[in-house]
Amino acid sequence: MTKTITLPAEFEPEFITGLKAIFEEKIVFNQVLGLKITSVLPERVTARIDMKPELVGHYSYNRIHGGVISAGLDAMGGLACMAAIGARHMDEAPEQRLHRFGKLGTIDLRIDYLRPGIGSHFELRAEVMRLGSRVASTRMEFLGPDGKLLSCGSGAYIVS
Repeated sequence: MTKTITLPAEFEPEFITGLKAIFEEKIVFNQVLGLKITSVLPERVTARIDMKPELVGHYSYNRIHGGVISAGLDAMGGLACMAAIGARHMDEAPEQRLHRFGKLGTIDLRIDYLRPGIGSHFELRAEVMRLGSRVASTRMEFLGPDGKLLSCGSGAYIVS
């Protein structure tokens, strides 16, 4: 017998504000990357990175460094887990749900670089494929300004 889980349509503003504060301010490395959340839904999260000289990996082509792509996609996988955990515990107050992320950490990460990362900005997307009691599996995408897929990834995260 399969149990169907109904996801909430959207989160409360307090939860989104708290999640953005954690992700964009308290995780200082995300500030270095310039990672900014653009959407948080229970089933998918999106963010943006604007290109800047500090992110260049190949000076001749002004191409973004592969480590930025990897770190950005890893962060997005974690954010997707946060959203999924938040959606699972909608019976709790937003403040209480925001304290559930203390043990979240990357177990495994795989990135496929499909095309050179050249552009003025990039969109990052992530979704949780499975949220278990201890481990979550995610899928992530890194897109160019034209919406073309530049890199994709998958990750496993400890959630308890």
